[in-house]
Amino acid sequence: MSSNADPPPPVRLELDAGVAVVRLNRPPLNIYDLDMRDALIEAFTAVRDMPAARCLVLAAEGPHFSAGADLHEFGSAESVFEGRRIRWRRDPWGPLLEMDKPSVAALHGYALGAGLEMALLCDIRVAAPDTVVGLPETKLGMLPSAGGSQTLTRAVGRARALPAVLLGDNLEAAEALRTGVVHQVVDDVDGVAIRLARRLAELEPAVVAAAKRALRAASDLPLDAGLEAEAGLASALRRRG
Repeated sequence: MSSNADPPPPVRLELDAGVAVVRLNRPPLNIYDLDMRDALIEAFTAVRDMPAARCLVLAAEGPHFSAGADLHEFGSAESVFEGRRIRWRRDPWGPLLEMDKPSVAALHGYALGAGLEMALLCDIRVAAPDTVVGLPETKLGMLPSAGGSQTLTRAVGRARALPAVLLGDNLEAAEALRTGVVHQVVDDVDGVAIRLARRLAELEPAVVAAAKRALRAASDLPLDAGLEAEAGLASALRRRG
């Protein structure tokens, strides 16, 4: 007997006590495809524009966070470059990367390719002991398509990012923690991520936004310009207060 029931949405958004949980909802592998891309754009934009949401948690249903992009869908393009252009025709990561609200990724199982890349766009990454992270794109004849070469380098430094990107080897949770890809390894990954998000949600939003901008300046500007940006942000907060 066939069913006419609608398929579950690829992404779910829930809000509780100031914490917006964006949950990938295509288990078991939560493969990133165009439907998920469009749903993530809507979810990230909604959280960005939602006054009641003060922190975002990016999590996932099923045994794996995300095993990466749908290579059948994106790989059907005429070339790797055309596939990359299709994936970026609508940018799902801009609203997350530029969000002034803090974000926490809760990783478990596979967090590979686009799965790791979306987590690297979050401010804090918490992982379960079974987590396996990696950017396998070079093994597939392509480059990371959601900024992985840039965000991983900023997270762990060029020396540690080089073998991860060039060789495409996976890291288990303990190694990901040692190298700085993730910040904590815990058993109750969703619970810890949400509790951490609630602590962040209790802080003054303007202060958190200013801190994120200052940290962004530290990554993108020379030291003298970064110090000037920090001073300007601190001065703006004093005037506001």
